[in-house]
Parts: sequence; C-alpha cells; structure tokens
Amino acid sequence: MGGDERRDGLLVVRCQLGEREAFRELVRVWHGPVWRYVRGMAGSAHLADDLAQEVWLGVVRGLPRLRQPERFAPWLFTIARRAVAEHLRHAYRAAEAAAEDAGAEDAEAAAGDDPADGVLTTMQVEAGLSGLPPLEREVLILFHLQDLPLAACAEALGVPPGTVKSRLHRARRMLRSVLAERGYERGYGS
Repeated sequence: MGGDERRDGLLVVRCQLGEREAFRELVRVWHGPVWRYVRGMAGSAHLADDLAQEVWLGVVRGLPRLRQPERFAPWLFTIARRAVAEHLRHAYRAAEAAAEDAGAEDAEAAAGDDPADGVLTTMQVEAGLSGLPPLEREVLILFHLQDLPLAACAEALGVPPGTVKSRLHRARRMLRSVLAERGYERGYGS
C-alpha cells in the first residue's frame, strides 16, 4: 500500500474539489483495509460494518481539512483507531456495569472466533490476534495485515517509530506464544 501514496493524494485533492467519483474510488480502494482493521480490533464482522461506516463518516467530515493529502493512509487509520477506541470505551463501561449487576459472564462474549483447523497461515495469525492485548494486536494488524510502512504505523498510532518497533517485537513474541498454545507452532515465522 505504501507505493500508492501519490494516487491517494490525487484522489484526496479531487475529493476536496468536490468530485464525487474520486470519493467513490477512495472508498473502493480503502474500504477493505479499513474493514479488516476494525474487524481485527473489534472481533466481530457485524461490529466492523458499523465501525467502518463511522470511519467513512469521519473521513467525509474531515477530508476538506486534510492538509497533507499524500498522508491519507495514516490519517484514515487514525480515524479508524479512534472509532475502535471509542467503541471499546463504551463496551468496557457497559461490561463493567453489567458485571456489577449480573456478574462477569457477559464480558467473555466479545471474544473472537477460532479459525478452522490447520488452514492458511494468515488465518492462523488472525486467530492468534484475538488472544493479544489491543496495543499489540493493533500494531500487527497495521504493519503485517494492512502493509503500512513503519512510519505510517507510527503516525496512525501517534507514537515514535522506535515505539512501533518495540511493540512489533513484543507482539510477534506474544503471537508466537498464543499460536503455540493453540497448536499452530509450525508455519509461523518471525
């Protein structure tokens, strides 16, 4: 995706000039990656649909003010990250309230699905992601599954590149452990 910065920048400028077709093209190119990101972070396809829609509403509202059109990808994932964080804040508050009223049983309902036995490495990795804390899960999704360059990940996460590197290292180690626990020891490289 990193090689498409120029195309994205041109599409953003065309959107800022009011070309509806340019926005459709931007959505066509980026909806899949945004949906996969929010799906990975939220753990639910249904929820990913809603969150992706919120992200695109944020894009529509903020696009006229985007000063660096070539930085669209990190900006887009920053919006997606905020949408997921807002959802998680509400979900945690609701879970805490439910736990106080009825016990902690509902808190486990948000866990992600396990993939079918022994399929593709990507599916194994995606399954392992559900076992990671949000910060580690997020950096792996952005860097490995969305193919964002390190600098774009740092920008989207609002941290220095060195922090992204250390989170990636820790996340890969944690993911290896999760996959080993689930019996996927073979097939996952560092």
